[in-house]
Amino acid sequence: MDYQQAQIAEIYDLVNPRAKDSDFYLSLAGPRPCSVLDLGCGTGALCCAFAERGHQVTGVDPAAAMLAVARRKPHAEQVEWVESSAQSYQAQRRFDLIVMTGHAFQILLTDADALAVLETMGHHLKERGKIAFETRNPRVDWVGEWAARPPLVRRLPGGQLLETLEITGKDGEFVSFQTTYLFPHATLTTSSTLRFPSREHVEALIVRAGLVVREVFGDWDAGPFEAARSREIIFIAEIG
Repeated sequence: MDYQQAQIAEIYDLVNPRAKDSDFYLSLAGPRPCSVLDLGCGTGALCCAFAERGHQVTGVDPAAAMLAVARRKPHAEQVEWVESSAQSYQAQRRFDLIVMTGHAFQILLTDADALAVLETMGHHLKERGKIAFETRNPRVDWVGEWAARPPLVRRLPGGQLLETLEITGKDGEFVSFQTTYLFPHATLTTSSTLRFPSREHVEALIVRAGLVVREVFGDWDAGPFEAARSREIIFIAEIG
C-alpha cells in the first residue's frame, strides 16, 4: 500500500482502529521505563502510547506522510521519529524492546528483506532485550474471508467513508489485493501484496539472523500457537 500518499496516511487510524495487539505489545515493555524501537511505526499510535507510559521511544517508518501524522499526536514530542526503512535503519543506540506490528512483517516479500530486518533488530537489541512481531497464520483461509467481506462503512466528520477490498491475485505464499476508499467527493485506490510465510520458515530466518526464538503465541491473550486454529503467529525472540 502506498502510505506515501498524504490522503491515505490521514485516514490510516480511522481504518485501522486500536485493537488488542496494542495492549499486548505495551505489556511487553513492563511497568518500568525502558527503551523501545518500533520499526514500521506508521502513524505512531503505539509509539505515543509507549511514550505516555514513560518509555524512551524511537519510531521508524519509510513514509514521510505517515510520520507527519504521527508528529501531531499527543506525546509525539517525547518520541524520536526517523524516516527510514527497517532494513536500512542504523543507530548507535541499543534497545530493551524492538517491535514490528500491524502485520508489517508481511510486506517483506523476499527472504533477503526479511533477513535484513531481523538483522537490524539483532544489531540494535540490548543483550537481555526482546524482539516481538507477528504474521498471519497461512493455514487460515484469508483469501476466502477477505473476498467475502462486505464493504465497511467508516464515519467521517463530513459524511462517511466506504471501504472495499478486492483480491487481485494469489501465488503460493503471496496474496495481492486492491483497497478502494470512497469518500463523499473523492475515491482513493491502493494496491498491496502480502506474504504469508509459515512459522517454520520465519523461525529459520530468525536463527539465520543470529537470534533465538523464545516464545510463539497464537493470539493477543498470549495463548499457545496452534497451527490448525490460531489466526496469528506472534514471535518473541532474543539474542542467541
